[in-house]
Amino acid sequence: METLIKKLVNTKPGEVKALLWSFAYFFFLLSTYYMLLPLRDAMGIEGGTRNLPWLFAATLAATLITAPLQAAVAARLPRTKFVPVIYLFLVANMVVFWLLMNSGVSKVGVARAFFVWITVFSVFTVSVFWSFMADLYSSEQSKRLFGFIGAGGSVGSILGPQITRHLVEPIGVANLLLIAGALLIAAVVCANRLEKAAAAAQAANPDFQAASAGRQKAVGGGMFDGFPLLFKSRYLGGIGLWVFLLSFAGTMLYFVQAEVVAAAATDTATRTKIFAMIATWVGILSLVMQLTATGRIIPALGVGKAAALLPLVFIIGFAALMLSPVLFVVAGFQAIQRATNFGVANLARESLWTVVSREEKFKAKNIVDGTVFRGADAINAQIFNLFSKVLALSVPVIAGISAVIAVGWFLLSLALGRQQEKRSREAAK
Repeated sequence: METLIKKLVNTKPGEVKALLWSFAYFFFLLSTYYMLLPLRDAMGIEGGTRNLPWLFAATLAATLITAPLQAAVAARLPRTKFVPVIYLFLVANMVVFWLLMNSGVSKVGVARAFFVWITVFSVFTVSVFWSFMADLYSSEQSKRLFGFIGAGGSVGSILGPQITRHLVEPIGVANLLLIAGALLIAAVVCANRLEKAAAAAQAANPDFQAASAGRQKAVGGGMFDGFPLLFKSRYLGGIGLWVFLLSFAGTMLYFVQAEVVAAAATDTATRTKIFAMIATWVGILSLVMQLTATGRIIPALGVGKAAALLPLVFIIGFAALMLSPVLFVVAGFQAIQRATNFGVANLARESLWTVVSREEKFKAKNIVDGTVFRGADAINAQIFNLFSKVLALSVPVIAGISAVIAVGWFLLSLALGRQQEKRSREAAK
């Protein structure tokens, strides 16, 4: 296995075992999320597509409440306890939804609550994972290793929708939550094993920074410290703006997709299968990219240019939607942009966090990934509502506006990359 890994990844002594546990951790985490993602998208349509903007607003409200709570846990618990506590709490949430779905209470009400919950779930589980990775690996390591680690998530993103696709009819929607809970518990086990592997790695490789005593301690401070950190740093503010523009482009595409799928299918099971098919292709494309190219693309291009690939895809995709706003184009665009995001751009964005302080990683990062991202979702959902309902703009016109904004996002990516490289050089002195 180590020989195979070294053929795929440029590893150094002591890194392989920690790398494999990181891979497995992300695999189980995204298997869980991608099992539930098609269910979330189907439930979002349950109450009608016109209500989707309000569900995004509800998600923002939930994020505003939960983000400081996560920061409070990070401030008081060492990393070895913080990660399991967050994930096991979410497993308990799944059991609650399983009970609600089997209780016969309002189907639409539970569907809306689940939509909000799974969106918050996706933010915090993945944000905690990448905070862990940014705390574990150096900037130099992130460029070499994050592609392979991300591939673990891509394998999970392929398996997850397939579990949903094949089991949703035989066992029912509610029972999928029990399987998802078991997968998330497996992620906790991998996180604990990763801590031990990282501690052992320092003996073989002094450059491996994971096992230092300072990185095992609680972050400290207050639960609201993450918010002012964003305003004190232009670098963090730039990352926040990058995430806002990612949300804008993704939200415009998401609502177009919802309208097209709602017109193409009328029942929840069929819609779930359509979303599962898109998610499967995302996973396949991401995996191929991460195993064959990401570990070479990011070191070769640099973090900024790698991050800029995603807005470039959106520019091209929105241009295609201007010409042909149909299901085939929407599905292909969605698959390619998400594969580029998870295969390259997201990994480059996570590398931006390797050059900031631990407090910024565990407090400001969850604000950016949670409050800023979901706040952007809520704002951009209303912008789409303004475009489509109030101004009655057609899909091609909305796509054209989005393409122009994506150009600014492209330029911001390059600027952030230059700042990351500068900070990395200064830290190495």
